[in-house]
Amino acid sequence: MTDSNRPLRVAIVGAGPAGIYASDILSKADLSQTGFDGVGIDLFERLPAPFGLVRYGVAPDHPRIKQIIVALQKVLGRGDIRLLTNVDFGTDVTLEDLQRHYDAVVFSTGSIKDAALAIPGVDAPESYGAADFVSWYDGHPDYPREWPLEAETVAVLGAGNVALDVARVLAKHADDMLPTEIPANVYEGLKASKVKDVHVFARRGPAQAKFSPLELRELGHVPDVDVLVDPEDFEFDEGSEAAIAKSNQTKQVVKTLTDWTLKEGESTASRRIHLHFLHAPVEILTTDGHVSGLRTERTRLTGDTSVEGTGDFHEWDVQAVYRAVGYFGSPLPGIPFDELAGVISNHEGRVLAPEGETVPGVYCTGWIKRGPVGLIGHTKSDASETVKHLVSDAAGFTRAQQPDPQAILDFLQAKGVDVLTWTDWESLDAFERALGEPHGRERVKVVSREDMIKASRGIA
Repeated sequence: MTDSNRPLRVAIVGAGPAGIYASDILSKADLSQTGFDGVGIDLFERLPAPFGLVRYGVAPDHPRIKQIIVALQKVLGRGDIRLLTNVDFGTDVTLEDLQRHYDAVVFSTGSIKDAALAIPGVDAPESYGAADFVSWYDGHPDYPREWPLEAETVAVLGAGNVALDVARVLAKHADDMLPTEIPANVYEGLKASKVKDVHVFARRGPAQAKFSPLELRELGHVPDVDVLVDPEDFEFDEGSEAAIAKSNQTKQVVKTLTDWTLKEGESTASRRIHLHFLHAPVEILTTDGHVSGLRTERTRLTGDTSVEGTGDFHEWDVQAVYRAVGYFGSPLPGIPFDELAGVISNHEGRVLAPEGETVPGVYCTGWIKRGPVGLIGHTKSDASETVKHLVSDAAGFTRAQQPDPQAILDFLQAKGVDVLTWTDWESLDAFERALGEPHGRERVKVVSREDMIKASRGIA
C-alpha cells in the first residue's frame, strides 16, 4: 500500500450512538474526490463495552429504548468498522498519538456529568446528581457498587425524562425491576430502600414540561405507586395555549397530567410520586450539614412560557435531593473546550482553536458538539453534518505518518493497554445473556471493569 492510494484513516473517539452513526455514515461516503482509496475507521471507547448512554444512561425498565442497541450492533457487526474498547483518550492515547496514525480524528464522547445548580446547600452529602444515580442503577463500572437510599421522602428537581426515570426507579418496588437487566447489587440496594414519597419539582408549568408522552403515561402504571398532581399547580398562559395547539406531544402530556389532577379518593399505594409545577428550587436546607428540607419559590408564567418569582416560598420536608437539571460535557486533554456551553469548541463539527481558526483534521459530533439536547434523530443529522465537512476537507489533510492499521495496535500493546475488540464484545454479550437465561431475563449486566474484561476474554 503506497501513501498515494491508501484508504483515508479516521479515528472516532466514543462508541455511543453518536460515534457509531458517524462511523456508519462515513463508511458509506463518496470519497472519490479526496485522493484516498476508500476509508478505514477505528472506533475507540474507554469502557470495555460500547453503546455509551444507551447502555449506561437508559433506565433498565425501558427495554424499548434499549432496543436501539440492536440497530447499533448491526452497524458494528458488519466488520468494516473496527471497534477498539478499553482505550482511554488522554491516558492511553493522546491527540498527537492519533494524528500520527490517522488522517482525521472525530470526538463523540457525549455529556455524562450533571449540569451545575447554583443554590445554597447543593453540596450537602444527600444532594445527588441524577447522572450519578443513573450510572449507579445502570451498572456503570466507574461508579461505586452501593448507593445510599436511607431517605423516606425525596425531592427530584427537573421536568424532563431523566427526572421521571429517577423518580420512577426510586419509587418502584425492587421486585418489579427483576425482569430487567439490573445487576444484583442494584436490586439489593433498591430492595433495602426506605423511600415512601418522591416529589418532582418543575420550575415552569405543565405545558413547558419536557416529558415524553409515553414515559409520562408509564409512570401511572407502576405497581403500588400512586401519581399525585395538585390542581393548584396548573396554570396556562398564552404561550402555553400556543404550545398545546402547535404540538401533539405537548397536548398529550398536558392531558395525562390533567387526568391525574381529577383523581378522587385517598392514595392507597404504599409509595407515591408527587408532581409539582411552578415551584423553583431556591435552597437545599440542611441540619448539621445533612439535607433536612427543600425551599422552593412559587413562580408564575409571564405570557411567553417563561416564569418569574412570586415571593411565595414553601418548605418541604425531604431527606435527599436529586438534581435532574441536565447533563454537561467534560473537557478532553488538548482539545479546545467551551467551558460555558460544556461542548468542544466547534463550528458545524469542525473543531475551533481558541483564536477561532479551524483545527485541521479534528472534528466532533453528538452531545459534545451541540450540547445534551435532542434525540437519536438529531444525533444522526449531527453526524451527517460533521462527516460532510470531514469529506470535503479530506483532500487537504496532512497525511498520517503511520497509517497502517496494525501500527496503532502495536503502539497500544507496547504501552500495556489491554485493547478489546468486537469479538470480545460478542463474548461479553453472550456471557451477560447466559447470566440472565436461568431467571428468564434477557441479560444480567456485568458491573466491574475487571469482570467485564474477563468475560470478554472468555475467562470469567
